[in-house]
Amino acid sequence: MIDPTFENVWDEIVWRGLVHVSTDESALREALSGPPIVFYCGFDPTAPSLHLGHLVQLLTMRRLQLAGHRPLGLVGGSTGLIGDPRPTAERTLNSRETVAEWVQRLREQVERYLSFDGDNAARMVNNLDWTAPLSAIDFLREIGKHYRVGTMLKKDAVSARLNSEAGISYTEFSYQILQGLDFLELYRQYGCVLQTGGSDQWGNLTSGTDLIHRVEGTSVHAIGTPLITNSDGTKFGKSEGNAIWIDAELTSPYAFYQFWLNTDDADVVERLKVFTFLTRAEIEEYGRLVEAEPFRRAAQKRLAAEVSTLVHGEDATAAVIAASDALFGQGDLSGLDARTLREALDELPHAEVAAGTTVVQALVDTGLVSSLGEARRAIAQGGVSLDGERIEADDAVVTGSLPGGVSVLRRGKKTLAGVFVAG
Repeated sequence: MIDPTFENVWDEIVWRGLVHVSTDESALREALSGPPIVFYCGFDPTAPSLHLGHLVQLLTMRRLQLAGHRPLGLVGGSTGLIGDPRPTAERTLNSRETVAEWVQRLREQVERYLSFDGDNAARMVNNLDWTAPLSAIDFLREIGKHYRVGTMLKKDAVSARLNSEAGISYTEFSYQILQGLDFLELYRQYGCVLQTGGSDQWGNLTSGTDLIHRVEGTSVHAIGTPLITNSDGTKFGKSEGNAIWIDAELTSPYAFYQFWLNTDDADVVERLKVFTFLTRAEIEEYGRLVEAEPFRRAAQKRLAAEVSTLVHGEDATAAVIAASDALFGQGDLSGLDARTLREALDELPHAEVAAGTTVVQALVDTGLVSSLGEARRAIAQGGVSLDGERIEADDAVVTGSLPGGVSVLRRGKKTLAGVFVAG
């Protein structure tokens, strides 16, 4: 189902800001307003997990499926062996074994966002199935002959690399042909007529539309979603060079929740549009709350809860909300889940100490103070607590009494640190 505010899913994804570039808009609107169509999005296993950039695609696929259209989730067992051209340098090729393992991991991630039941059930595909049997001669004769080098050179990803010191290998130069072949195969096998992807992949998306037009004489569609950036122009989803992964082992549910909770007021409404299934009316109401009561951070809390639930589930989200509240004095620390608490403390200044370590020493080890003398003064002034209890004596020790053998040190009202007590 689509938001009842909109006549069709095309109007909704345009309102949500999900169409940065596309093939013919009127034809797309007509296609998405009529009988169900087959569409696809591809994910290359160049890492062991998808990240927030991919989440834009996963949720776009889900929106289109909820509107009645049939998704094909492609995980690139062949294109993952090559890698699409990065703007600056050649990719390091991963082993076939690594790529095969990552294919399975990404497949499981993609499957969580689609429905495999009903008349418009999703299907998962792997492009290695049709590229592995294809000989180099057949590839050049049947596919390569339809491509013009001049056109390939003009693609943004290729031209950027040609103008860099790294240049571009024939391997990565050929990537766009492989992606074009994917669209052609899916068109032939399943009647697929739409591909979605990031706007930075536009050259690869149109590689497929152009190939199908040349080979089959048919016009098909492509949608390029915008690259999400923060209001200050910085790239979204990056923190000190690290991606925000959707795999809980790579980015903990607590860190994931906090990432969304820290969204700037200037960005939060757009994030609600892209990353949640809240209705237009609900999002507009949160927009008014941001203007009228920004200090309550109601929009950020809803955003963090909605996206965390989509990615990690209701139970994990409830656990991280409880941990977040308890750490900041609005809940019981002793009642928290041990793993969630430890993950939360990993995001704070923290230190591992031996059993029997004094609070004075732990304050220094965690960086809450710069010296033992400063630690003693802070205690004397009544500004230090351990696991919610005020510390009054210099010889008090860290107990690690919270679940998982940890403790929470607090200096003042808002400065926290985690202490992991060695067994």
